[in-house]
Amino acid sequence: MGAQLRVYRRRIRSVQSTKKITKAMELIASSRIVKAQARLEASLPYLTHLYAAISAAATGAADVRKHPLMANAENRTRAAVLIVTADRGLAGAYSANALREGEALAANLREKGMTVIPYVVGRKGVSYYRFRNREMAGEYTGFTDQPTYADAKRIGDDLLKAFQTSVEEGGVDEIHLVYTHFASMMTQEARIRRLLPLEVVDEVVEVKEGEQPSALYEFEPDAESVLDGLLPRYIDHSVYSALLMSAASEHAARRRAMKSATDNAEDMIKSLSRQANQARQGEITQEISEIVGGADALSASR
Repeated sequence: MGAQLRVYRRRIRSVQSTKKITKAMELIASSRIVKAQARLEASLPYLTHLYAAISAAATGAADVRKHPLMANAENRTRAAVLIVTADRGLAGAYSANALREGEALAANLREKGMTVIPYVVGRKGVSYYRFRNREMAGEYTGFTDQPTYADAKRIGDDLLKAFQTSVEEGGVDEIHLVYTHFASMMTQEARIRRLLPLEVVDEVVEVKEGEQPSALYEFEPDAESVLDGLLPRYIDHSVYSALLMSAASEHAARRRAMKSATDNAEDMIKSLSRQANQARQGEITQEISEIVGGADALSASR
């Protein structure tokens, strides 16, 4: 009985130690979420104005569909897919959801007769592909929790280079992005977005009474040259925004997972404490029974 009580106490100490670790990780993730959200919100105005500038330049271009980054190839055969996962675990199903969404996208593209070229961000995604002996055109690790613009530019340059290379020489016709969208502290969802080629929509916008009409621009030297300068920035900043969004989602997922682990540890400690108390009560009862039995034996012998 004493050995059983020691086992319970040892397990309680072990769970208490684990609880301290998960609680600390929960607090660290909570503090990092705030910083990740601030960086994300700071990057959104630039991206919004960049979209507006590209839209204005595309409107002013003579034939925007002939631009290399907007032209739609008739027979697309190769597509690059950038999948953003985490470098570290203990974040619930964060990386698994992104990988699952990437697998669904790859299957859909293969059904259309296209070859999928994966670019993977994060050690979890890289390990996933290496374990299955799948080739990757790009591997990017070591910065998923705190990405910088330099990291995004390195990825964007690789994707843009692949898009501008002809298919016969190993290039791609499309670029897709799989990342985790940060909706709130409790909600994050994996999303798919096509980066290139950009879709041009012919739309007639009616100006309602009281609204300002869209401004007309003149471009120097021409709209095509402006697009040449804007579209690479669009790729880099789109990747950067996706990395920031995924980083915030990773911290939120890790915080939620660590909170759940801490709650489970508390429940386990209560259960083990109850069992230890029962074992201790049983041990005391047994000792009392032995004492009473010994006293009765002595009384009978007299």
